Amino acid sequence: MNTLAKIESALPLPVTVDDILAARTRIAGAIVKTPTLISQTLSDMLGCKVYLKFENLQFTAAYKERGALNRLLQLDDASKAKGVIAASAGNHAQGLAYHGKRLGVPVTIVMPTTTPIIKVTQTRSHGATVVQFGEKFDDAYAHARELEAAQGLTFVHPFDEPDIIAGQGTVALEMLEDAPEIDTLVIPIGGGGLFSGMGTAARAMKPDIRLIGVQAELYPSMYGFLKSTDLACDGDTLAEGIAVKQPGSVTRRFVERLADDIVLVNERRLEESLSLLLQIEKTVVEGAGGAGLAALLTHRDQFAGRKVGLVLTGGNIDTRLLANVLLRDLARSGRLARLRIILQDRPGALFNVARIFDQEAVNILELSHQRIFTNLPAKGLSLDVECETRDRDHLQNLLGALRAAGYEVAPIEVA
Repeated sequence: MNTLAKIESALPLPVTVDDILAARTRIAGAIVKTPTLISQTLSDMLGCKVYLKFENLQFTAAYKERGALNRLLQLDDASKAKGVIAASAGNHAQGLAYHGKRLGVPVTIVMPTTTPIIKVTQTRSHGATVVQFGEKFDDAYAHARELEAAQGLTFVHPFDEPDIIAGQGTVALEMLEDAPEIDTLVIPIGGGGLFSGMGTAARAMKPDIRLIGVQAELYPSMYGFLKSTDLACDGDTLAEGIAVKQPGSVTRRFVERLADDIVLVNERRLEESLSLLLQIEKTVVEGAGGAGLAALLTHRDQFAGRKVGLVLTGGNIDTRLLANVLLRDLARSGRLARLRIILQDRPGALFNVARIFDQEAVNILELSHQRIFTNLPAKGLSLDVECETRDRDHLQNLLGALRAAGYEVAPIEVA
């Protein structure tokens, strides 16, 4: 441990449970006290008691409102009049914009030019001034700091400020009051603000509670810090809400002192989590919101027999992306399949194949022939059939029937 790290580890943390209790009083009435409910189906599936905190039911569909409001309410009159500024491409922007409008505080948000238009539109709809600058978050962040100085605005960091951390910690107060039997919290980590606040509150209420952070494999920044390893942070993750390349200088102190462990989850588990939560709990979450469940799916042995609390941190996901996730999950489960069948180009060939689908009670959704761009003989063709089955066993029965009839057939797999 270097000298700076030793000094940091000896310093008291800048947020206490009293700060979090004060934040709860401050934001009460303007924030939804979201429910914490046990999921019997997920509990049976995973071999542990699973409790879900539905922060996707906040007005802006994310927990970020808590910290943003706590910060805004503590501005002095001069700062409120001039306004605040932040760099964000997601939930922090919307939480700050919404509560800024309510309180009459002008809000400016700097977003990268690559931000999806739906997020830009939603932030503007809450009354914020949106400035788009640069292709990456780092570019937007640097520009926001320039505007802060030039216009005399107050910068509101998405995670690396004590007031933000204290606001996010109110999530744990509510969870453990509603479900005091929880003995483990699994908390998504991007910059670390949520983990810092929740960890502080939880340890004060239950000193022996286990605190597990979870990050996407593509962005293991806090994991790398805690494990003292240098890992690449890059890629197009479904969990963009926790895709942070550098841990916060404040939050990493909390994580280092409070975390029992940090685990990583891959993209496939994140997709599976979103699908399960929609199918089982009938609730929509974004990629980061499903990270906790993805951790349980990935590391089942670590949580077996425990009473685990998960935070569904947000529900802001593009509907087209959600549709893709659900369809890919159907394909992986065998309920949706695309088969490539080699046929001879002669009358009745398609009818004979379709008859087998009918006999096996498989629904054909789409057909596609290929005669030209293929290495088959001139009298051959490939037929792609998209179809719907009951489950993977049903699909295997169809493949067996096609092969028994003499057809060369192969499924086109989803990664």
